[in-house]
Amino acid sequence: MHMPDLRHAIANRQAQSSKAGLVVFGVSVFALSLVGAWFSLRPSATQFTFTPYSSPRPIANVEFEDGNGQKRTLADFKGKVVLLNIWATWCGPCREEMPTLDRLQQRLGSTDFEVVALSIDRGGQAAVRSFLDHIKVQRLAIYVDASAEAHAKLGAVGIPTTLLLDREGREIGRVVGPAEWDRPEVIATIQRYLPARPP
Repeated sequence: MHMPDLRHAIANRQAQSSKAGLVVFGVSVFALSLVGAWFSLRPSATQFTFTPYSSPRPIANVEFEDGNGQKRTLADFKGKVVLLNIWATWCGPCREEMPTLDRLQQRLGSTDFEVVALSIDRGGQAAVRSFLDHIKVQRLAIYVDASAEAHAKLGAVGIPTTLLLDREGREIGRVVGPAEWDRPEVIATIQRYLPARPP
């Protein structure tokens, strides 16, 4: 190939790379605009909607670590009703609802019920512990899936996604997006699935 031809070929390749970069950038901006539109149109945290399935559904027995670095699975919580919240410290709505989950745990936490706030932060326990300390969340145990595999295995389309699990570890229903978990109507919804306490 002659030198002028080589220069011409390089110039063409650079132009094509530049066009490809612009296309990728344009697609990214479009995708982000769609996500923004979805967040603006979905119900707000104050509009809590929970529709249980006609019958409980089995779910994957995902693995994660607790605050002591011990391996845990959802099977460890069998016998309790569990509110499984998938979240991350970099997710704005997740950060906003975390104190309400903490208050829900304070209100209903017992041998019959637990809020399992499962972080998918790649920063692991350090990132989660630092954030929870910063916002003074004290009643939620630390659970981390740094691989973020739980997100896919549980079919979460985004975060936060929250699953209500029965005593057998089956999914009763889910809430996609944030909620104010300490609101009276939300607490009443969860209490329907707990055993009646003696007066």
